[in-house]
Parts: sequence; C-alpha cells; structure tokens
Amino acid sequence: MASGTVTNTASSGGSNDVSLEEPKKMTREDWRKKKELEEQRKLGNAPAEVDEEGKDINPHIPQYISSVPWYIDPSKRPTLKHQRPQPEKQKQYSSSGDWYKRGVQEHAVATRYRKGACENCGALTHKKKDCMERPRKVGAKYTGMNIAPDEHVQPQLMFDYDGKRDRWNGYNPEEHMKIVEEYSKVDLAKRTLKAQKLQEELASGKLEQVNSPRHQWGEEEPNSQTERDHNSEDEDEDKYADDIDMPGQNFDSKRRITVRNLRIREDIAKYLRNLDPNSAYYDPKTRAMRENPYANTGKNPDEVGYAGDNFVRYTGDTISMAQTQLFAWEAYDKGSEVHLQADPTKLELLYKSFKVKKEDFKAQQKESILEKYGGQEHLDAPPAELLLAQTEDYVEYSRHGTVIKGQEKAIACSKYEEDVKINNHTCIWGSYWKEGKWGYKCCHSFVKYSYCTGEAGKEIASTEASLLEEQPSEEEHLTKPKTLMEIHQEKQKEKKKKKHKKSSNSDSEGEEKKKQEKLKKALNAEEARLLHVKEIMQLDERKRPYNSLYETREPTEEEMEAYRMKRQRPDDPMASFLGQ
Repeated sequence: MASGTVTNTASSGGSNDVSLEEPKKMTREDWRKKKELEEQRKLGNAPAEVDEEGKDINPHIPQYISSVPWYIDPSKRPTLKHQRPQPEKQKQYSSSGDWYKRGVQEHAVATRYRKGACENCGALTHKKKDCMERPRKVGAKYTGMNIAPDEHVQPQLMFDYDGKRDRWNGYNPEEHMKIVEEYSKVDLAKRTLKAQKLQEELASGKLEQVNSPRHQWGEEEPNSQTERDHNSEDEDEDKYADDIDMPGQNFDSKRRITVRNLRIREDIAKYLRNLDPNSAYYDPKTRAMRENPYANTGKNPDEVGYAGDNFVRYTGDTISMAQTQLFAWEAYDKGSEVHLQADPTKLELLYKSFKVKKEDFKAQQKESILEKYGGQEHLDAPPAELLLAQTEDYVEYSRHGTVIKGQEKAIACSKYEEDVKINNHTCIWGSYWKEGKWGYKCCHSFVKYSYCTGEAGKEIASTEASLLEEQPSEEEHLTKPKTLMEIHQEKQKEKKKKKHKKSSNSDSEGEEKKKQEKLKKALNAEEARLLHVKEIMQLDERKRPYNSLYETREPTEEEMEAYRMKRQRPDDPMASFLGQ
C-alpha cells in the first residue's frame, strides 16, 4: 500500500499471446483519407477491400460488421470470416450413398467363447438380457459350444433435408435387370409359341386360303389367318393403350380427370390469327384479346371465326342490359327510386312505358310539324332504289333472256351452298318429290348422296311403282272364298264396333262439356286475379300485403290454359287492341 501504482505482469504465453492494448487514435488527415476511400469504393471508382481469404468485401457493409473487434485481435485486417458458419459448429451429415446393409455377415462364426460376449449364445453384439435366443440350460460361456454368429450392427445414419426425401436411396439397380430379363423371357416364349402355331397350321393346310380366288380379286375374308395374325400383333403392341384416357375425356366418377382451359388442337390460338405486331394486343396472363385481330385486313367481322372478346361482349342481350342500366341512372338522377339489381321488374315496366311515351311524343311532334309546314308528299315518295333504277352500265340480252354483252345482275348470296351437284347428278337433291319423299329429278332416286343412274334409274322406279299397284289385285285372286259362318262372324263384329263408337261419342261429348265449364270458371278466376294484381301494383311497395299466407298448389290444366289465353305478349302486333 506504500505506492499507488499497479503493475501488469505479462503472461509468458509465447508467440501466440495477443496484447490487449487499444488501437491508436487516428489523426484528422488519416480519418479524412479513409472516408474518401470508402466513398470511392462505394461509387465503384476504387477497388473493393480484400479479406485474408482473398474475397472482396462489399463496401456497403458497415464497419462494425466487417472489422474484427480490437479486444480479440487488433492486428487482423477487415474480414467476414467471423460472420460465416464456423466449420466446427456445422452438423456432419451422412453422404447420399450410405444406407443400411441387408443380409451381411461381417465376421465368421467363433469357435470359443470371447470375453464380454452374451453368456447365453456367445455373440458379441448384445448382452444376456437382450438375447433373443431361447435360454439354454447351460450357457455358451460355460460350454464353449454352439456359439451364435455376431449380428450386423446397422450404422446410425443422419441425412440432411434432401437425403431424407431421396426415394431411390438404397435401391439396387440390379433388381430392375431381373424384371427386364423376366419380360424378355416371356416375350421370347410368346414368339416361339406363335411360330410353332404357324408351323402347325401350315402343315395342316389351314393357310391355303391366302391363295383362294376371293383373295386374288382383292376381297378379304373375315376369318382369314392374316387378319387374325395382324390383330394378335396389335394386341401385343397396344395391350396397354386401351387403358389410357385423354385428359378431360375420362368420365369415371372414381377416377375423374379434369383439365381447366384445355384447348382443342384444331383451334387456332388467338395470337396466331394475325402475326402483324401492330395488330390487336394479346394478354398472355388472362389469355384475352379484346380487339379484332382482323381489323386492318378488310374482312367483315360477321364472316370471321373470331373477332375479339369485345365483339362477343356486344352481342345478345348485353346492349339492352346496358341501355336499361343507363335508364336507371338517369331516372334516379331525376327523382324516381329505381335500381337494376334491387327491383328489376319495376325498372323493366318503367322502361317500357318510357319507350312508349317517347314514341308517342315523337309521332305527335312529327304530326305538328307536318300540319304547320306541310310536306307529307315527300315522305310518301317511293324509295330511291325504285326512283333511280337506271344506270349507265350497258347490258345486252338475247331473245331467250341470256346476257350477250355486259355484266349480269348479281344474285343475292345465301349462307347455304346452292347448285352443288355431286356423284354425277345433273339435278340437286330435293328437285323431285313423290309420295312424301324428296329425291333427285335426274334419276328418281330417294337415297341422298347416292350415285346417279340416269334414265335406267327412272325405268326401275317406274317398274317398282307398277308392281306395287298390281300386288293387291293378285292378292284378291289368290284369296279363298269365305264360308257363311265367317261372313256371319264379320257382321257381328261390325255391329259391336258401331255400338262401341256410339257410346264413346256420347261419353266424349259429356267430357267436352265438362271441360268447357271448367275452362270458363278458370277464365273468370284468371280475370279476377289480374284485376287484383293491377290494384296491388298501383299501391305503394310498403302497403302491399304479404303472399306467405296464400295457398300454394300445382295449377290445373284449365288454369294453365286460362293463363295462356289471358297473357299479354308485348311482341304481339295486336297487343295494343286487347284492352279495347
């Protein structure tokens, strides 16, 4: 305690000792140069700093990460080795080729007992309490006989993520060669059996049918040997092909295959319809092409197989739906509370009444203008096609009406094929009609797509018709004369039929009267229902009664007929006169 100084004794650790002195403080000039160098490295003007392993250090990494702490080793240069996984802390995994061995005997059978082995059987790989052999009366330790062989101790394998999920780890490829050899033997046996059968048939003379006259003229016999051989070869080649189903074509409920957005092979892809890069844009993500790809080619959109997605959107009821929605918005702005989704029936009725009033207003406006200024005679003039039917084109016709000079007037095109004569016919199908059948006029044939037989076909058809007319007369001559008993029985049957007809006619008249009465009642009820509906529609929505207490049953035939008779059809041209 005499002196206040404390001395630090340096440990004699040899050359590996590290002094724990703090690094010297940098001057202002050195600090400025260091900062400028860091900025140049960040901009890429100066080469990056290299660590002790020769790897570049990213200049954007902070200094407190790249530099080694001074209290560990102040002499070390900046490095990232301390940030990487340390090898001594890494887990050692088994290689991909390692696997458990099966049926391996590593050691020979011992002849005498070894120290530390099982006292019961004499194996070194387990103790007496773990022995699976039957307990002996005198153990192998004392007898030294029948010492059991040592079991193979399986290694403790530890795989990584991929090694645990490797399905083929431990598989022996020689097992597959056994399957290949088995199938090749089966194939060879089939071939030898087939050759043996052919030899037997050749010896018995069954294959002489190949040189038959029918085969020489090109006619194939259904049970010929060549056809059977061909079928057997196809069965060998395609024995698994029958079990294969195309995607989207398997309709088994247990094994159903469904494929979304499956395109037919014959369909042309949208982006291949027009290869011009300036044509319609194709979105590969949604598979959509909104514009018409044939817009700049001069083709009519109605005649093209695909005219864009927008063309499909503006067909059908989409335009009328859009007009109804526009009317709903305009009506809501003017004060009427209507909505397309909330109350579509009310909106439809309002829109129909609006269109009727609009047409009436236009007609009244037109009449008022005509009354004030006149000019009705100009509106009643014939169309311009009839007034100006003369042209400067010179056309000269012959006495029979054929064109000699000039261009003949174009015939209106039809969407159906016209004047297409096939199979040597001189007339089209449908040019001949007889006894409710259509046919060809040139040969009187009633079979469509048949070959024309000309005048010979007409003669055959006429002879068949004459034979059919003569048949009943021949049958009359061939019939035997009836006996008196048969004539009497026929008369009795005719009398019974007449009585039955009279009774059925009286019953049918009574049923018709009942039906007429029921229909009148149903018509009266339908008129009352329509009046009730009209009264309810005039009420406010909040004051309308509920329909939950009404009787729900299936309507009768008379009620359905009355509904059809009283139903108003807006597309009927006489609908406006029904209420008068």
